[in-house]
Amino acid sequence: MTPQPNPEAGATVKAADRDHVFHSWSAQELIDPLAVAGAEGSYFWDYDGRRFLDFSSGLVFTNVGYQHPKVVAAIQEQAARMTTFAPAFAIEARSQAARLIAERTPGDLDKIFFTNGGADAVEHAIRMARLHTGRPKVLSAYRSYHGGTQQAVNITGDPRRWASDSGTAGVVHFWAPYLYRSRFYAETEEQECARALEHLETTIAFEGPSTVAAIILETIPGTAGIMVPPPGYLAGVRELCDKYGIVFVLDEVMAGFGRTGEWFAADLFGVTPDLLTFAKGVNSGYVPLGGVAISGAIAETFGKRPYPGGLTYSGHPLACAAAVATINVMAEEGVVENAARLGTSVLGPELRDLAARHPSVGEVRGVGMFWALELVRNRRTREPLVPYNAAGEANAPMAAFAAAAKGGGLWPFVNMNRTHVVPPCTITEAELKEGLAALDAALTVADEYTR
Repeated sequence: MTPQPNPEAGATVKAADRDHVFHSWSAQELIDPLAVAGAEGSYFWDYDGRRFLDFSSGLVFTNVGYQHPKVVAAIQEQAARMTTFAPAFAIEARSQAARLIAERTPGDLDKIFFTNGGADAVEHAIRMARLHTGRPKVLSAYRSYHGGTQQAVNITGDPRRWASDSGTAGVVHFWAPYLYRSRFYAETEEQECARALEHLETTIAFEGPSTVAAIILETIPGTAGIMVPPPGYLAGVRELCDKYGIVFVLDEVMAGFGRTGEWFAADLFGVTPDLLTFAKGVNSGYVPLGGVAISGAIAETFGKRPYPGGLTYSGHPLACAAAVATINVMAEEGVVENAARLGTSVLGPELRDLAARHPSVGEVRGVGMFWALELVRNRRTREPLVPYNAAGEANAPMAAFAAAAKGGGLWPFVNMNRTHVVPPCTITEAELKEGLAALDAALTVADEYTR
């Protein structure tokens, strides 16, 4: 689709937004949201006719791109047949979505509890774990994000937690592996893995194993930096959970449904959790949907004991129809395989080539369509390009980089001192190379801040 400029319409949209929309994670008077006129495939455009290649996939959810015709048609057909129905009934779209998801989850995660998104999926996974074990505490990692609702944000391990941290939510944070900025003075992945597991077991011991209901981890942390865990780490966490009777929860809200070149990132590591949360890519965000995939043992806990939780829109027919269509599209069109192939043959090698040429790039890491560039002022000292949780003038180098990317027609995903490369899993090789050329140019701006 060719964007047709209509600045008058854009001004109307922008004015209504500024008058009435309250935006998340923002100081309302300091933001200037782009008015978006349309989107298709890997691109979106504004009312001035400027087109952007979306290297953020919205918020890492448009795994099959914008406006996929088969998913749009499925929503339209479901709306014509049944727009909504209460969650206590058996509905075809809901049943089919649950079946297709369960067929792809690892191990015996065969029961699906539907939610409206990722945060409430995490809320319910933690509730299930606490009720299943009768224990109060949850262990989660620093450098993590699990959602913006009250329990999910307390579990989160980044600064977005601070303003809402109650200090009494039964959450204990620990350090997960991250060799580039190791908290364990490790020099190899093997050392990082072993020391991180020892640290976690020590944390369990000092918190009291009999008080810990769950350990929750993003299989591959997303917003916090796409730190792929070293070989053996997740298997080691699984062993610790089995040893102490702790429920192992993997958060695949961002990493699931093809993003890593597998249906679920857990498949990369051969690990099966007790609970797995999902959202985003399950239907590419076309209609809000999330959920919890539940193991047989935990499902049995609620076989004759009511589960005390639910949502009015759990398994909404329109959302589930979109999920069925999305999963079928991914299977029929080889979307997961495309993410794996291009991640290995194009994205990984070319990002590493960029790193070799740009002094601002300290590390490249990722898999599939799930990558991050860590930007630094000094490669030797690894000083971040901007301080942790920087804002205002302190964040100027990253703001300049982002502006340069957008000026080149690339919409980046920027967080702290990183830019993430997370395009739709349907992206073509030509589109990837177009985006990488724009990223190359933007990094020259970041290079100006190095020393």
